Amino acid sequence: MTEQPRVLVTGAAGYVGSHIVNQLLAQGYPVRAAVRTAARADEVRRTVAAGGFDDSEVEFAYADLGSDDGWADAVAGTRYVQHVASPFPADNPRNEDEVIVPARDGALRVLRAARDAGCARVVMTSSFAAVGYSPKADQHWTEQDWTDPADENTAYVRSKAIAERAAWDFAAAEGLELTTVVPVGIFGPTLGPHLSTSVQIVRSMLTGEAQRLPGQYFGVVDVRDVADAQLRAMTAGAAAGERFLVVADEPAMTFGELAGMLGVTVQDEARDLGERPQISNAKAKELLGWQPRPAEETVRDTAGSLRDLGLV
Repeated sequence: MTEQPRVLVTGAAGYVGSHIVNQLLAQGYPVRAAVRTAARADEVRRTVAAGGFDDSEVEFAYADLGSDDGWADAVAGTRYVQHVASPFPADNPRNEDEVIVPARDGALRVLRAARDAGCARVVMTSSFAAVGYSPKADQHWTEQDWTDPADENTAYVRSKAIAERAAWDFAAAEGLELTTVVPVGIFGPTLGPHLSTSVQIVRSMLTGEAQRLPGQYFGVVDVRDVADAQLRAMTAGAAAGERFLVVADEPAMTFGELAGMLGVTVQDEARDLGERPQISNAKAKELLGWQPRPAEETVRDTAGSLRDLGLV
């Protein structure tokens, strides 16, 4: 049996990164996890153990998106890079460069290191923030759509558009093989107690802390399906140089509809939301053979993981 090549995962202690690490281990890939601190390495060990895997199959590299230090060692001897790490602030910062600069420059640091190490492909986790936050005549979204960084949006939204654009420009100029996975709102089971923003929303609904939430539409995708798309995009020949939107088959929902799936009541801010967005997952299905879980299963499993961890 041929030994699988080593894969670097940035942001390995995070919500998406932890699922990617565990799915790589399940498929026999040795993993190098890029983390900022020893404490974050311990978190990876715990989430690996929570998935029933042996943490001895995970090496650790210490590197930060804000510095060149450590990235050459992180990529050395790896064939693929899963670049997941990116800042996601709870609040809009006073200085937008606090989010934009590390997102853009951090991505470029990882890509430069991958280029120098001769890595076969980088798969970068982007966001629907890079696709669907600029005005459009209709609400039908595909991989051809881009958020204009010049438009008035939050620092986070602008950071995702700027970072992905910069990554594609670098890959084109340097001949690096790049693929981006572009998820909508990510829900699904969490493997540890440090909760993503989306899972925090579910928790606040279950605990009753959230009585009123913004009236808006958002797409839903399962974190396990995002990880699956990232792994498929890593090796599929047809994925080279492509973007892939990943979203459940159900149309975009509101917070009130999400709460209904949880069996709780939360009031959306009353306003006319206009046309319900239609976000296409056809390309991921066609080129990656990817199939998403139903949104209701995802929401139910999000709540179940919070209960299992004693967080609600």
